[in-house]
Formats: sequence, structure tokens, C-alpha cells
Amino acid sequence: MSTRVRVGPVAVPRGAALLAGALLAVELALLGAYLALTDWSVLAPRYLLYPLLWVTVGVLAVARTAPVGASRRSRLLAAGLAAGYLLALLWVDGSVSLQGAGTGLRLVWLPPGWGPALLYGGESVSLALFPYRVVGYAALAYLLYATVATATRAALGGLVGLVSCVSCTLPVVAALVSSLVGGSAAVTAAATAWSYDLSTGVFLLAVALLYWRPLATGRLARLVRR
Repeated sequence: MSTRVRVGPVAVPRGAALLAGALLAVELALLGAYLALTDWSVLAPRYLLYPLLWVTVGVLAVARTAPVGASRRSRLLAAGLAAGYLLALLWVDGSVSLQGAGTGLRLVWLPPGWGPALLYGGESVSLALFPYRVVGYAALAYLLYATVATATRAALGGLVGLVSCVSCTLPVVAALVSSLVGGSAAVTAAATAWSYDLSTGVFLLAVALLYWRPLATGRLARLVRR
């Protein structure tokens, strides 16, 4: 019996396919229950599905990744870089900021993936932690850890994850473009409308680069020769 399942043009290990299917089934069941028990109305279904995609892909990539043959020194270096990387992602994303709001600690019940969200406004620190971002960024940080621990020269691939918060970078791009086209309203509206779509696409690209590490393993060169 084959140990791989074909998903479109890609052959996926059977264990990974089963894990992904089980995760999606649980997530969709929770989402269905949430929508049935609340008065939420769905205007754009993709915004409810994107967080589930982040969580599923992140968990799956971490479950199938382990540093191999790494020395203790390499692991310590990798752990430090991964921790800094995670903090940088949360900082750029706006999940962590030094602007105190003084609102205290709150737990907000949002649709699965978006919630339950942990919000905290202290005197000097504010947190806005959504599960899909925390899981996704933690997955990127772990993949960077594994990459650095086993192949330091590939660590630059992890920088792709820093732009996974496209919703943060697009306003900057919009400002630059608006100076050329002579108006910012349309550009800003487009950036806001597509920020989550682009953010999800870049997140998936970052996970793919850190998981398969094409530049470090020579797979990219072999693919090009084909």
C-alpha cells in the first residue's frame, strides 16, 4: 500500500495527509458550532478559513520537522535567533507594542482561529494575540530554529517570514505608490481589502521555504535542471 497520497500535483505522505485532514475536520466542526451558536453573519467566508489554514499548515510543518545532527552550540544559537525572530514578527504585526492602553486583561470570543483572542493593555505594554497568528508565527520560528540548527547558511530564508504581516507593510507601499499615481484613497482601499489574502500567501511561501529549504539542500538546483 502506498505511503503517499496525491493532492493535486503534489504527493503528500499519508501520515501528513491524515493529520491535516483531522485538524481541518476539528477546526471546521468548531467553526460550524460557533456560527450556529452565535449571531455572526458571514460576508466573506475566506476570512474565516484563512486562520484555519494558518493553524493547519503551521502545525503540520512543525510536526514533520526536527533538527538532525545539530550540535548543542548550534541548537543554542538557533534557539536565540528563533526567539528574536518570533518577537520581531509579533512586533511588526502589532500583536505586541509598547503603547500602554490601561484596559487590563480581556478574553474575546471570536470565530475559531481568530479567537479566543487575548487582549491586554497595561501601563507600558499592549498585547493583541490572535490564535492563528501566534500558532503561525511560532511555527515559522520553530522552522527557522530547525533550519539554523542544521544548516546555518539557509537561515536567510527565514527573513521571508518577516513580511508575512502584509497588512503592516501594504500601507507603506500604498503611500509610496500614491505619491506616483497622485492619490492614496483607491490604493489604500485596495491594500486593506487584500491584506489578509496576501498575508496568507506570503505566510505559506515562508513555511514552504523553511520546510523544504531548497537553497540549502540543492533541491532548487535539481528542479531547475529538470
